[in-house]
Amino acid sequence: MNRFKLAIIGAGGHGRVVADAALAGSWQNVVFFDDRYPEVAVTGDWAVEGTGRDLLQRLTDFDGVCIAIGHNTARLTLGIELKRRGAPLTTIIHPHACVSPRASLASGCMVSAGAVINVGANIGAASIINTNASVDHDCHIGEGVHIAPGANLSGDVTVGSRSWIGVGATVRQGITIGSDVVIGAGAVVVSDMGDGVTAVGCPAKPRN
Repeated sequence: MNRFKLAIIGAGGHGRVVADAALAGSWQNVVFFDDRYPEVAVTGDWAVEGTGRDLLQRLTDFDGVCIAIGHNTARLTLGIELKRRGAPLTTIIHPHACVSPRASLASGCMVSAGAVINVGANIGAASIINTNASVDHDCHIGEGVHIAPGANLSGDVTVGSRSWIGVGATVRQGITIGSDVVIGAGAVVVSDMGDGVTAVGCPAKPRN
């Protein structure tokens, strides 16, 4: 079913990716808001129509709202506030992503082109599964997580809230990664990671 008007908060590169995915799917029109307005009045092919505060005054104008902010904590915090105010938070899935009908995605997620989410996976609110990333069976992804382009999570992986799995990283099956963790680009995670660590390398080890 086609939906008409989507508000996107965040007029940077990720916002344009969200807009492109939305228009490739079921959305007919997108409108941008960014707190840098009016200094930032255009992003790519689209005009920016106001700040986040302006959007709060216009929520009834939109069929959906998506937060396109890269910073995990900021994206999740704003999502919680918008939900409290009754915003119609929506998940955007590019039509060239492959998402199992037996996976579960909470509100406010973004799934980019080429991403794969397999059966039994559970994706928390305001998470990003980026270009060509894969989340295999029975993974549990917390709220506000970013799985970066080309990262691969094997089955039964758990990732805590607000964590970042870097570009091209690989996570072995059954691994648990805590909250507020950063896994570096290209890292290979073969052991559990506690909360708040930054881990890099092959095999990935926490940095001192």
